[in-house]
Amino acid sequence: MACVISALTLVIHASAGTPPDATLYTTYQINGATVDLSVCGSTQQSSGCYGGGTLGPFVRLGALIEGNPSVNLATNTVTRYIYALDIAEGTNSNGVDLYVYKKTDTITPTFDTVNVTLFKTVSLPLTGGSAASASMAANTKSLFIGTNQSTHAVRLQKSNFAVVESGSFTPPIPVTAITADKYGYVTVTFGAFSGFDVENGSTVYGPDGSVQQDGSGASFMLSTDQAVLPTTFP
Repeated sequence: MACVISALTLVIHASAGTPPDATLYTTYQINGATVDLSVCGSTQQSSGCYGGGTLGPFVRLGALIEGNPSVNLATNTVTRYIYALDIAEGTNSNGVDLYVYKKTDTITPTFDTVNVTLFKTVSLPLTGGSAASASMAANTKSLFIGTNQSTHAVRLQKSNFAVVESGSFTPPIPVTAITADKYGYVTVTFGAFSGFDVENGSTVYGPDGSVQQDGSGASFMLSTDQAVLPTTFP
């Protein structure tokens, strides 16, 4: 009997540690200058779509990424940040602003109450524009952001939104890609990826934001859940 009780205890502990939104998912849809999100899936006693929110409006949305969830099992609440990059802000339409939205899911056995609010706006020392393209990747501690109109990227610390400018190359080369792997390493790539006698380079950052490698060559990283699209590289 003691062995049975121990087994049941292990099952209960495993169930208690499961995030309350593990059976829910969020989809995003572009709606003109805004982005609509919808939360669907199932709870313990229901299924369907429960709520959502709207991000924006944006002038030119360059990149979107979700942060890691923060789970409070005592209140069945899951909080995460959504980072939206607008790359055509300001009077000259070339400013770059990062909009940080806070999304909170409060889950009961029958429903999920979804709340999405704008939490923070950060103006970044980057150049954008109506024809610009953006790159963004993240790890647990930082966001790495760049555009193809700037010759440097920036690293934004998630904890306090402090912005640190990354290195650049001489002669100046635009940022063309930012990629990450599952362990939190991030590569910022500068310049063209192919061709003869092209100018390019890359910088690798560790999970703590420190530079691990810096040199020539258009290197990039692969993750386990999203493919890199080489046809989009210059």
